[in-house]
Amino acid sequence: MRATIVRYILRQMAVGMVLVTIGLTAILWLTQSLRFIEVTVNKGASIGTFLKLTLLVMPNFLTVILPVSLFAVVLFTYNKLITDRELVVLRAAGLSHWTLARPALLLAAVSMLAGLVLNVWIIPRTVEEFHQLQWSLRNNATSVMLQEGQFNQMGDGLTVYVRARSPKGELLGIIVYDRRNPDRTVTLMAERGALIKGENGTPKVLMINGTRQQVTRGSNRLSLLYFDNYAMEFTDSAANPEERSRDARERPTAELFSVTESQVGPVAFRQFRVEGHQRLASPLYHFSFAFVAAACLLSGWFNRRGQGRRLILAIGLMVAIQALALGVSNLATRHLSLIPLIYLTPLLPSAIGAWVLLAPSLRKPMSAAGLPAG
Repeated sequence: MRATIVRYILRQMAVGMVLVTIGLTAILWLTQSLRFIEVTVNKGASIGTFLKLTLLVMPNFLTVILPVSLFAVVLFTYNKLITDRELVVLRAAGLSHWTLARPALLLAAVSMLAGLVLNVWIIPRTVEEFHQLQWSLRNNATSVMLQEGQFNQMGDGLTVYVRARSPKGELLGIIVYDRRNPDRTVTLMAERGALIKGENGTPKVLMINGTRQQVTRGSNRLSLLYFDNYAMEFTDSAANPEERSRDARERPTAELFSVTESQVGPVAFRQFRVEGHQRLASPLYHFSFAFVAAACLLSGWFNRRGQGRRLILAIGLMVAIQALALGVSNLATRHLSLIPLIYLTPLLPSAIGAWVLLAPSLRKPMSAAGLPAG
């Protein structure tokens, strides 16, 4: 009978968690998609690029959504069992707090494994791909970024105007205003042109039949050059467009623990270490939230006025644990000796919640052992 009851409660929680996770994920996807609408509208990126950008950030939010969804579903399910008087019947049938909490703990174990897979393997890869794609869109001038009839800002001090684009992709009516060099300002105008890539992959605009006007700083002299063809790079030749620094979130987990302080510096070294331990510790919050929700609702007796106080207590404890986790993370980044607190923060509420659920069962055998023999 106990196995049937556990499956019955677990089924309600599992269905509820799936629905809540889908709902929260959809809301976050909509909010995050607003960040990248500019890429599609102003920069002319494709819908595929827009969808890829929004989808790549979602695994990072799932690590936050999953424990919150679990906490909300556990609270809702047990509160519903109390309201419908089902929990009173189950307690009268002899089921202990721990037995009633078992479905929540089983679901927490499954979601914890999912969170661990996300943190250790999936999220570093998606974050790296997201940053690489975002960096490419920001630093590489592609034909899709040059909008017709608009002044396109291609970087610091470089503006490109294109009157129209032919069906073959040829650019018509090109104006380039280049003030990247503070000592001289260059303006180029051409009848037509096209975007090409140089030998090192740097994007260039090839202009045909135009003029080049240059004004040197500190003088009023104008240099005018007529050309048949002229190529201009869109990026600073002194910079290497192939280099991009990677932060701790996009590094593989093994690299976070193998890097040395001499390789990345003291500040980045502490960030890498804390990021690595957080990836391993954050899935433990699934158990922490499940124990808090179950202990708050299962440890009390039935109240006809409702369980409002216990619900508020559970939510308050969850928020406090989240705030404590953020504080501990910041402290550990400054002092690596405090890294054990990253694991203690989720483990301590779990231990207290387990004790609250097991205490009635432990007291009964002790009381029975203390009774005098009849």
